[in-house]
Amino acid sequence: MGCARNDVDSEELAGRLEADGWTLVDDVENAEVAVVNTCGFIESAKKDSVDALLEANSLKGHGTTRAVVAVGCMAERYGKELAEALPEADAILGFDDYQDISARLQSIISGQSHVSHTPRDRRSLLPIAPVDRAKARDENYESSLGAGGSLFRKRLGDAPWAPLKIASGCDRRCSFCAIPYFRGSFISRRPTEVLKEAEWLAQNGVSELFLVSENTTSYGKDLGDLMLMEKILHEFGEIDGVERVRLSYLQPAEMRPSLLQAMISTEKVAPYFDLSFQHVSPTLLRRMRRFGDSEKFLHLITQIRALSPEAGIRSNFIVGFPGETQEDFDLLADFITQAQLDAIGVFGYSDEDKTEALDLSDKVDPDLIAERVESLSSLADEMVSLRAASRIGEQVRVLIEDEENQEGRAAHQGPEVDGTTSFIGTSFKVGQYVDGIVTQSLGADLVARPL
Repeated sequence: MGCARNDVDSEELAGRLEADGWTLVDDVENAEVAVVNTCGFIESAKKDSVDALLEANSLKGHGTTRAVVAVGCMAERYGKELAEALPEADAILGFDDYQDISARLQSIISGQSHVSHTPRDRRSLLPIAPVDRAKARDENYESSLGAGGSLFRKRLGDAPWAPLKIASGCDRRCSFCAIPYFRGSFISRRPTEVLKEAEWLAQNGVSELFLVSENTTSYGKDLGDLMLMEKILHEFGEIDGVERVRLSYLQPAEMRPSLLQAMISTEKVAPYFDLSFQHVSPTLLRRMRRFGDSEKFLHLITQIRALSPEAGIRSNFIVGFPGETQEDFDLLADFITQAQLDAIGVFGYSDEDKTEALDLSDKVDPDLIAERVESLSSLADEMVSLRAASRIGEQVRVLIEDEENQEGRAAHQGPEVDGTTSFIGTSFKVGQYVDGIVTQSLGADLVARPL
């Protein structure tokens, strides 16, 4: 469940299990153990995770399934509390269990009980100062943060793209976000580790690398070099079989000119900017413990498009954050009208445990939040459609991912959450890169003819 970072965790857990003799099956009904990698980011994601656990539990007694186990962010975030609230799950495993996942599962199906952990603030596991983390990271990275950092990995699909985790955790203190509490402080994986895993992915059918972390713009700061990404970015494209490299989760307040230049000028790096603005009202952003405003964000967008007019830019926004006035909301709507973004996510605010925003005053009425989400989503769809229409006549290079529908993604389209580009009357294979000219737009999606 959840984000691309969780996808990597799932493949690392699968790799560890397979290496220890477990057989992974395609049909859950044939599994002795069903492992659900949960998401604990927002209320709707937690609900989806609980539903998945209940669905897996319904198989017990009807086939070979003997146990249902929860791992992932929700399991780590709630531990004993989740175990008590969800007795249908036979065990709740935290990140510290990942290194010994095989032994944990064997114990569970043998009928032994597992005592769930009491959640703690994982930021306290490492030194506060990033530069002091390198030694501590080398000593306890795997045991404290799970499977990341190892080269245990098994692909759970055959898509021609794959996420590649470059770091874990976050040092920012956004008042609406609990991720640092249960994911811990920001830790970069060493370039040698990341590049070695990138080579492994390329050898296993991946031609597009999707670099993921909680905050990609922070990569290298705990290794003593905040410009490390700029220095190693070209090495990904030099790996045999890699045709496209895409960066994600860029923090606008940390977006430096050198990284912008490197992303635009480095061969095979997609001109794609996943910028998490969240809002544009300066007053509200301060309450969120973030920086920036509409003018600064528009300036950043202008800088990107001056260097790369065809660049794709996506962002997410929170509507109804405590204290949001009609004026704040109107400012956000004006920004979305001006920004010409390629993809937009709109989310209604919800209270989250272990966040500062939980105790803020001036909460917005839930009905008003729903109304604003609907209004802004409608505007966002309109603006994204206009941006897509402006690409008619543009040349694109499309990675085919769906052979039946002759559909894939151009460089400005991120996997799974953005628009797609399709061809009509062609017979391209999954994994092919096809150059084409955009002839039509359908909402956020494009239709192209091959050159």
